[in-house]
Amino acid sequence: MEDMFSNLTTYGYIALFLYSLGGGFVGLMAAGVLSYMGKMDLATALAVAMVSNFLGDTLLFYMARYHKKEVLNYFHKHRRKLALSHMLMKKHGSWIIFMQKFVYGIKTLIPLAIGITKYDFTRFSVLNFFAALLWTLVVGLGSYLAGKPIMGVYEAIVERPYIAPLIIVVLGGLIWFYLSRATKKRV
Repeated sequence: MEDMFSNLTTYGYIALFLYSLGGGFVGLMAAGVLSYMGKMDLATALAVAMVSNFLGDTLLFYMARYHKKEVLNYFHKHRRKLALSHMLMKKHGSWIIFMQKFVYGIKTLIPLAIGITKYDFTRFSVLNFFAALLWTLVVGLGSYLAGKPIMGVYEAIVERPYIAPLIIVVLGGLIWFYLSRATKKRV
């Protein structure tokens, strides 16, 4: 166990950067808890996650804007989810840039959907910066402040290892159910 913490201290920031490019919710929570435990520096972890998340969404926007044909070919099977992203964007406007940071399943689709439209790149970048900052503070600082209860849950799962797969199946099922209902054809 100590060897794992040593590796996290050594490579944790690199892993957090790479993981936060495409979302990084769980990675940021882990960094917050590890900061609570004294294994990572909280300010550095928050800065790494914020910069990486900002760059990841900006890259997705850029790819959709300037490589539209390739992006649309890649998402051919996910047209309905892309359409859901467009509908959410029309319904919520610029607030969707903030909301998408916290909703698994549309996190990568929203910047792509916005990039396909004629949305201003500068405006997206500014809003994306503040959204990444808010996301980092809420998730990272929240997991740091909730470090003790999270460690309690972790210890309970270690004592009863059958709980973890059950939790994963339930969460996965809820996400699948939401996405299948949200993208279902309505007659």
